[in-house]
Amino acid sequence: MDDAKLARLLSRLTAQISTIIVGKQPQIEDCIACLLAGGHLLIEDVPGVGKTTLAHALAVSLGLNFSRVQFTADLMPSDLIGVTVFERSKEAFAFHPGPVFTQVLLADEINRAGPKTQSALLEAMEEQQVTVDNETRPLPRPFFVIATQNPSDQLGTYPLPESQLDRFLMCITLGYPDRASERALLAGEDRRERIGRLGAVMSPAELVLAQAEVFKVYASAALLDYLQALLAASRSGQWFVDGLSPRAGLAVLRAARAHALLGQRDYVTPDDIQAILPQTASHRLVPVADAGRGRVEQVRAMIEALGLP
Repeated sequence: MDDAKLARLLSRLTAQISTIIVGKQPQIEDCIACLLAGGHLLIEDVPGVGKTTLAHALAVSLGLNFSRVQFTADLMPSDLIGVTVFERSKEAFAFHPGPVFTQVLLADEINRAGPKTQSALLEAMEEQQVTVDNETRPLPRPFFVIATQNPSDQLGTYPLPESQLDRFLMCITLGYPDRASERALLAGEDRRERIGRLGAVMSPAELVLAQAEVFKVYASAALLDYLQALLAASRSGQWFVDGLSPRAGLAVLRAARAHALLGQRDYVTPDDIQAILPQTASHRLVPVADAGRGRVEQVRAMIEALGLP
């Protein structure tokens, strides 16, 4: 894809979503970078700050098929993946696909479902396929999971296992809007009604081409040295109980390339790594007991202590 055209498309995409989620451009850019890198997105925050609205606006703006599943304690894996039933009229078994057979699956309040249902997403997120009754069925391409979760100290939540968290490329929080943005929300029309009038800024085919451009973004040997230094620091035991895995390192690099592409650059800088590391690493890490900081703050402290290359 032509660089100028790609820059225009990404700029329009960011601008359109910013009309729905007001005053949160850094978080919107993180979401777009995550999808450009082909990753799944976890949005963690208190109810009512726009997590579901953001996911819906992303899907509509990218022209992708969209399914929403409200995760509850009684949700079963078959409710998500689908089920094979015997149809008398055909005298044969037929598979009825579940909502996972879409391009964007919104797993709303994913941590309100039990571990068995959460685990049903693992194969879909990792391999973009599901296996039912010993038959493997591919999912549509592109395929994204955008999950929202409430803080783990709220009633009726189950913590996501580490294997599930590792499938999410990024985890972000939206937070409360600033005073001016909240006033715009109060004075304006309902944002969900606006979504119904949005058009697709990019087609699915253009999104696939944009994803291919991410892997062309150059990462120098010095940049890889810096990334490896950060990975080694996370494994030193000084900051976290367990460090980042090689798969997490690859995820950080993909996200940094996408961040550079959003900045209209064809090369990755240490600033790109620093900008996306808290979002790509914090949900995979547990701070040491005496850290006195949260996960994101501990990642930022590690970055600052390591310094620039």
